[in-house]
Amino acid sequence: MVKKTVLAAAFVAAAALTLSACGSSDDGAKKPVADVSVQTKTKAATVLDQPFTKPDLVLTDTHGKKYDLREQTKGKPTLIYFGYTNCPDVCPLIMSNIAIAKKSLPEADREKLQVVFVTTDPERDTPASLGSWLKAQDASFIGLTGDFPTIQAGARQIGIGIDAPKKEKDGTVVSMHGSQVIAFSPKTDKGYLVYSEDTSPDDYEKDLPKILQGETP
Repeated sequence: MVKKTVLAAAFVAAAALTLSACGSSDDGAKKPVADVSVQTKTKAATVLDQPFTKPDLVLTDTHGKKYDLREQTKGKPTLIYFGYTNCPDVCPLIMSNIAIAKKSLPEADREKLQVVFVTTDPERDTPASLGSWLKAQDASFIGLTGDFPTIQAGARQIGIGIDAPKKEKDGTVVSMHGSQVIAFSPKTDKGYLVYSEDTSPDDYEKDLPKILQGETP
C-alpha cells in the first residue's frame, strides 16, 4: 500500500544523515549530505520526489581496471551500496539479500541488473580482496575501490555519509557509513528508490522486476 506521509520524509532525511552498518557516530550525524525529498513510501522502498543523479565516480574495479560509474552503468538498472568487506554484519547481509533476490530473475534479467559495491575502506579493500569477497556473494557484482576522499565525495552525491576507517581500542578497524541501497532507473539513470538495511530478500524479489523496467514498485 502506498501513501504519502510527512513522517516518511523525516525518516529518510534522518537515515541519510546517520552513519551505521558497522558503527555509529554523533559527529557523523551532524555532517551535511545531499538534500532528500520524499514522494511516497512503498512497503520496502522510499520513492524520492527529487531523484539523485548517479555519482560522478571513476574508480578501480576488482580487475584493477578503471571504472567510470556513470558511463559503464548508463541505461542499465543499477543498485549502488557503500560498505566494506571486513564489516561483521550489515554489509554482508545486505549483499546476500540482493544476491538471493537476483537469483529469482530470469537469466536475461540477471544479466541486465548492475549491482555496484563501493568500498568505504579502500586501504584494506584492494581490488583482489574485494573481488574475492564479492565472488562469494555473486560473481557478477561489481566492486570498486580507490582513494577515500573520492569515494566519500561520491557517496555524498547520493545522500550517504561515510567516515574514514578508524581503529578502535581493541585494535579492530571500523568503517562507519550509511547503509542505504539506491536503485537507479535504466530509463533516466536517476536514483529514485532508497532501500534500508531492513529490506528482505522477498522485498527485493518483488521490486526488482519493476526496477529493471524503470518503474516504481
